Amino acid sequence: MDGFDLDAYLERIGWDGHVAATPETLRAIAERHPSAIAFENLDAYLRRPIALDTASLQQKLVRGGRGGWCFEHNLLLATALTAIGFRPVGLGARVLWAAPAGHIGPRSHMVLLLNLPDGAWIVDAGFGGVTLTAPLRLEMDVAQDTPHGRYRLRRVDDDVALEAELSGDWRPLYRFDLQPQRLADYEVSNWHLCNHPASIFLKGVMAARSAPGVRYALHGSDLTTYVSGRPAERRVLASGADLRATLSTTFGINVPNGPDVDAALDRLPPPAVQPA
Repeated sequence: MDGFDLDAYLERIGWDGHVAATPETLRAIAERHPSAIAFENLDAYLRRPIALDTASLQQKLVRGGRGGWCFEHNLLLATALTAIGFRPVGLGARVLWAAPAGHIGPRSHMVLLLNLPDGAWIVDAGFGGVTLTAPLRLEMDVAQDTPHGRYRLRRVDDDVALEAELSGDWRPLYRFDLQPQRLADYEVSNWHLCNHPASIFLKGVMAARSAPGVRYALHGSDLTTYVSGRPAERRVLASGADLRATLSTTFGINVPNGPDVDAALDRLPPPAVQPA
């Protein structure tokens, strides 16, 4: 918390209203944060270290016009919520999205738990293209509406699993328990994802951002726009310059400069989707 500038954070996410430790404030921040601050993995892709201390997060995500991945987003969010008067608890989650059935991986994701007078809530600003844009009540088997679709929580063994309704089907995102995690726990997973050869974050640029009625998702050279009530629109980026422009305009990311960055952006992977 030392040196954290709450006013700068609130300005960054576009909130100039009153803030208090209430469900109304929580909902407002949960919707605005992933709209203003994109999910992105540029530092990992560029083989640059990712620091998780408050000063570094504030400099990068608030003042520097950058985004980040789950640990950066949710640690920054937890710091802001604490400054407002909430008492968030960091949890560790095992990712199920795009994983084979029955797969149980490490706790490579961060999610927040908040205990309010009206009950317990889950908040998460850092899960890429299907990031929550509203807090969820910690209630099992109840479909809960958010500005970007419906989600539900289910018991899976001794864990809680988060699922999203996509194209009429419920898709698992991750599973977690209620054991609080420490910063050191996140630092281990953060380092692992930055350095392990099999880490998906080293294989291509990823970015995601929500906005009212729309989500944007980038994987390598594939840009997908999801507009509520309409078929997804897909475009294949043609060059590193196209990628840089897309990161800047669509995702609002202040992309670093330098010949090493340009060379990395030019290494576009083959498209996963074909141009229409």
